[in-house]
Amino acid sequence: MIRTKYSILFVTAFLFSSVITVAQENKAILNTDAGKHIINKNIYGHFAEHLGNCIYNGFYVGDTNKVIPNTDGVRNDIIAALKKLKVGNLRWPGGCFADTYHWKDGVGPKAKRPSMVNVWWGGVTEDNSFGTHDFLNMCEKIGAEPYLAGNVGSGTVQELSDWVQYVNSPANTSPMSTWRVQNGRKDPWNVSIWGVGNEAWGCGGNMKPEFYANLFRQYSTYMTGWSEKKLFRVASGANGGDYNWTEVLMRDIPASLMEGIALHHYTVIKWEQKGPARDFTEQQYFGSMRSALQMEELVTRHSTIMDKYDPAKRVALVVDEWGGWYDVEPGTNPGFLYQQNTIRDAMIAGVTLNIFNNHADRVRMANLAQAVNVLQSVILTNKEKMILTPTYHVMEMYNVHQDATLLPLQLTTTNYTLGNDKLPAVSGSASKNAAGVTNISLVNIDPNKPQTITIDLRGGNFKTLTGRILTSKKVQDYNSFDEPNKIQPVEFKGAKLNGSSLEVTLPPCSVVVLAVK
Repeated sequence: MIRTKYSILFVTAFLFSSVITVAQENKAILNTDAGKHIINKNIYGHFAEHLGNCIYNGFYVGDTNKVIPNTDGVRNDIIAALKKLKVGNLRWPGGCFADTYHWKDGVGPKAKRPSMVNVWWGGVTEDNSFGTHDFLNMCEKIGAEPYLAGNVGSGTVQELSDWVQYVNSPANTSPMSTWRVQNGRKDPWNVSIWGVGNEAWGCGGNMKPEFYANLFRQYSTYMTGWSEKKLFRVASGANGGDYNWTEVLMRDIPASLMEGIALHHYTVIKWEQKGPARDFTEQQYFGSMRSALQMEELVTRHSTIMDKYDPAKRVALVVDEWGGWYDVEPGTNPGFLYQQNTIRDAMIAGVTLNIFNNHADRVRMANLAQAVNVLQSVILTNKEKMILTPTYHVMEMYNVHQDATLLPLQLTTTNYTLGNDKLPAVSGSASKNAAGVTNISLVNIDPNKPQTITIDLRGGNFKTLTGRILTSKKVQDYNSFDEPNKIQPVEFKGAKLNGSSLEVTLPPCSVVVLAVK
């Protein structure tokens, strides 16, 4: 969880050089027979931190709760919603919290677990009632790959090594697995994805990259697999445009010890004045979209550094924190980071996922911050009520791209203009799934003008077209507990297929996903 500021030079010409060109009209060429890279399902990952009401009063209502339907304390409606979302992986327990968390305090009889103070988020008392077993069992119910973030900031090599052994070694073959059996779980969970610290440059220890690289080497060395699954070890990566951090880690960490390197980037207008989540101006909206679109430059430049040391692209770029960050809702705890979720957030999700899809050769995992009740959530809860946000619906629409083959999309687009400032109006990505269906996702970020785009479909003979759209009258619109279904996907009728030519009219501030076959 980023708590420091950085700045990035935003140059539109560079930003979109790889996929998008700015022009006087919207058009694209889609080569449907030229796919090469797979869009990893883990790009569609989420994040659950012990922060505010994400875990407690969010996912977890307690196993003695008789009012809200739950399974072992986890809300049944959240389990069902995330199963439908097809969550690739779920990151836990942080974030900044991870580097203060000692996993052994969260296993065994709940009445005997020690409490701690959550020093990063609100100074509240954490009773450790939701721990390793609760999280990993929940992942099994959701169908998500667990992503465990280890404590490097205040932990030890032995502590992390024991955690790997506890969750992965066969029953009664080691002291840790015997303890796991005693705590009620015979079979190992076989967790493969592990974060070795979080934001080591900040809340994870305020380290220099050279120091962290050496520390990572030490921790990684003792993370024995213990199971048939190979470990996927993720190094704590750069804060936005800190390219030196990536350079040092790629240079100093042997390829045999690291499978992924992280990157964090939040959509923020100004850290000192983030603006409201709901009643924002068009100027603030424009600033948010400019910040979101910076992800293209960040991914491109960090990937270029990685290519220098890893031309085979063996090490993945893992964007394990991204999303919109605004001022908290009035009257809520400032340390809980609770914010509403509008059509603006749907635009952020759509363009960001298009960027990740288009860089599938290097970006193979990402995590939206966060899943429930924190920052750009896909789910908001209020006691027994639950709502799905516009961001949820975008990610549900986009899950057709998971594990599909990326198709190269050459896109030229007009501008969304506000005063003297300009941004590319249309964003897109495309893929072909195992059944041969070509899925195309398009976003029009312009809140004032529809955008018509003509797509030249090459390499196939297409006969059918279907589509869905997410939009609303105003970019400030959102789903509330009084109107939970105000914004949801509906059938899209604004596209026409004529042989190999596909014409699409995108309403203002809309996300459209098309399927052609």
